[in-house]
Amino acid sequence: MTLQRKFLGAAAVLALASGTALADPAIIYDLGGKFDKSFNEAAFNGAEKWKAETGGTYKELGMQSEAQREQALRRLAEAGANPVVMTGFAFGDVLNKVAPDFPDTKFAIIDMVVEQPNVKSVVFNEHEGSYLVGVMAAMASKTGTVGFIGGMDIPLIRKFGCGYAEGVKAVNPDAKIVMNMTGTTPAAWNDPVKGAELAKAQKAQGADVIYAAAGGTGIGVLQAAADEGILSIGVDSNQNYLHPGQVLTSMVKRVDNAVYDAFKEGADMTTGVNVMGLANDGVGYAMDDNNASLVTDDMKAKVEEAAAKIKSGEITVHDYMSDNTCPAATF
Repeated sequence: MTLQRKFLGAAAVLALASGTALADPAIIYDLGGKFDKSFNEAAFNGAEKWKAETGGTYKELGMQSEAQREQALRRLAEAGANPVVMTGFAFGDVLNKVAPDFPDTKFAIIDMVVEQPNVKSVVFNEHEGSYLVGVMAAMASKTGTVGFIGGMDIPLIRKFGCGYAEGVKAVNPDAKIVMNMTGTTPAAWNDPVKGAELAKAQKAQGADVIYAAAGGTGIGVLQAAADEGILSIGVDSNQNYLHPGQVLTSMVKRVDNAVYDAFKEGADMTTGVNVMGLANDGVGYAMDDNNASLVTDDMKAKVEEAAAKIKSGEITVHDYMSDNTCPAATF
């Protein structure tokens, strides 16, 4: 059995490297999988864009459990992938451990800062994009009550919620904001049933627009909102198409651009910290045919005004992660 395992392990590594140059880039998707219609799928789309433009190939791995993080990372590095991109803050500790063992390999991590000489850390100003969709939520709400449903209760997700609350309050200082987190473990990213339950509970409290920043759990939020006849707001990817005419907008986080840029740079990828915000089109809000009927001209004007003021510095949106406080909401 031991010998068989050795052969299987060797075969797996060979399969990763077969038919491709050693310097092919690679991506590891976080829990939830590459077709989560949200964060991971945005990363996948960036990889596919690079593939379509260059004709190149890339390696990819998904995970079924937290225990597989280090194994997946080492496996790709040992197979010669360069750079290796990983989606999600949860890779931080593992990357800190693995990166020094492969000094000639470049790594990129999204949503976490890892201070290693061969690592590019990509972080986003999610609070800025969330502020914009908060403005839109407040203008679209007829009840004066809006909701926010986060995935795992961590500072990063509170950063989304706080920015959203600030945008809501900027339009309607008297607005009520119902805030819920799905859970405190990674399972909170992939529980659409719980997401739907929370959305229905928020509607019962008067919320008629709900922003979901919860990965795969958000799919349940958007579905329940549509079923209940209220509006939702998607996240990370443009999720307007999931329920045309019922998703007000999506807070788009350009994870696709982060992956595309890393793949394009290849083994010469610049390391250090890269911040993607409104000013460099790292975040924004989605407009298309699916939500055009929901967004009035006044709403467009107001949100574009807010975006311009954030870019110019006239409006500073509070970053929850800077001090673990939120002036506009209580978690």
